[in-house]
Amino acid sequence: MSNPNRIVVDGVQKMTPSEAFIETLVAQGVTDVFGIVGSAFMDALDIFPAAGIRFIPVAHEQGAVHMADGYARVSGRHGVCIGQNGPGVTNFVTGLAAAYWAHSPVVMITPETGSMTMGLGGFQETEQLPIFSKITKYQAHVMNPRRMAELTSRAFDRALLEMGPTQVNIPRDFFYGDIECEIPKPIRVKLGAGSEKALEDAADLLASAKFPVILAGGGVIMSGGTKEAIALAEFLNAPVANSYLHNDSFPASHPLWVGPLGYQGSKAAMKLISKADVVLALGTRLGPFGTLPQHGLDYWPKNAKIIQIDADGKMLGLVKPISVGINGDAKEAAAALLAKLKTRNVTAVQNKAERDATIKSEKKTWEDELNTWTHEKDPYSMDMIKDSKAMHPREMLRAIEKALPKNSMVSTDIGNICSVSNSYLRFDEPRSMFAAMSFGNCGYAFPVAIGAKIAAPNRPAFAYVGDGAWGISLNELLTCAREKIGVTVILFNNGQWGAEKKNHVDFYSRRYQGVELINPSWAAVAKSFGCEGITVDKVTDVGAAIQTAVKNQAEGKTTVLEMMVTKELGDPFRRDALSKPVRHLDKYKSFV
Repeated sequence: MSNPNRIVVDGVQKMTPSEAFIETLVAQGVTDVFGIVGSAFMDALDIFPAAGIRFIPVAHEQGAVHMADGYARVSGRHGVCIGQNGPGVTNFVTGLAAAYWAHSPVVMITPETGSMTMGLGGFQETEQLPIFSKITKYQAHVMNPRRMAELTSRAFDRALLEMGPTQVNIPRDFFYGDIECEIPKPIRVKLGAGSEKALEDAADLLASAKFPVILAGGGVIMSGGTKEAIALAEFLNAPVANSYLHNDSFPASHPLWVGPLGYQGSKAAMKLISKADVVLALGTRLGPFGTLPQHGLDYWPKNAKIIQIDADGKMLGLVKPISVGINGDAKEAAAALLAKLKTRNVTAVQNKAERDATIKSEKKTWEDELNTWTHEKDPYSMDMIKDSKAMHPREMLRAIEKALPKNSMVSTDIGNICSVSNSYLRFDEPRSMFAAMSFGNCGYAFPVAIGAKIAAPNRPAFAYVGDGAWGISLNELLTCAREKIGVTVILFNNGQWGAEKKNHVDFYSRRYQGVELINPSWAAVAKSFGCEGITVDKVTDVGAAIQTAVKNQAEGKTTVLEMMVTKELGDPFRRDALSKPVRHLDKYKSFV
């Protein structure tokens, strides 16, 4: 048996499968597990405390996966969740899909109906492997109790090797009995810089580039390659854009940082990358949503040479045509490219002053525009802000940006104002921004912030949430109150599902269906849950409210800052995915 000093048992020993399971978690460095208690895994849960593992009971299993996701993305270690077989496990689906597209090493433990009753239609029974087959990197099914440690350990190893969620499926009766077992040591495989030929070809392209631009993606963060990315950018004097929703992939205070691409991103980044003759996509899969036209700019360079570096070779050239593909670690590849460039004549060095002036000019123009862009100017938005005493969303977001502590962690939900915040989120530390990524599910930000706070208790944690998405995750206020976890929810209250309402405005002549919300006082609701709540309706009060919330975090109290904002709306997510309605039947022709 393990003990609070977390000494892993060594060699083959007699133990129960529950002990083998727990000892494997200890060997893998697990200290926290998120879930809802269930009889299916109670024998293992009983010895969590003796193993030095904290069980964090949540309000809903989806929240447990999101918390494990946030924990993993901040710490770089496994995030672990567990739930009751059947309905508890099926509640994991949405959260696990989000973790899959965020490349988070989440290990999901799924106790299953007993081996002797599977297939008989018993209580809380379902087949638990097919459900997750497309949203996991690896699935382990413990088909014999003697293989408990082996298969559990493999799931943990694969989660880090392939940077994505894995599943350990365990029939509930397999936690019991006696076995002889040895606890496997963790296997960690480090990916290198990539093939020598590809690195040479990439170095040749970069050396001859007149206007190279670096696009820093999530791979820079996951590899711990910020220092190497900075060194490479400085040598080339190349502007660096963040890939979509990875605003923490390059420090915003650096002179070569130009901001994020993608929806509601930086016009400076878009205009500069459009000038590129060579783009180095460093640790990014070049996701389709992150390179779509925005702000009326079709900015992706049509004739540039593209060098793509990704730890997953299947991503190379998948979305954008590339000139050179490097299957390698972003940190190692950046260091290798810099070493090769130092042996070459680099064209970009010759026009450094001119490029510096261009970078500074575009950044200043964008910052000046944001300073004056205090509200939307389309006819609908102008109607919505007449006589309103609430805050304009952009003006509020700018105030939040200025008030956030420098080492803040921010998770963002999906929604109109949350997405507009992409223009205002800047970070100097990696592992600071957590978005729902490609899966784009509501109810993501708050539980992710909770998991992040548990992994990094000394850093302030903030969740950006719209009032629609808030209804999906507010139950986790109970988790924060019970467990004394201090995070700050920045809740945008405009009484609407904003992203979808914008589609009604642009395409359906304001025939609103299901987008108007009637809200209670969310600050009062937070207090009723045992948390703190503050209503803010003036921009001048934003800074003080955030300071109060940060103090509450230090005391283990969660605060909901209910930001009362106007109903004006930013650009829609997918203008390209909708068309003006066409109606052929007479009774529908008025609906055009």
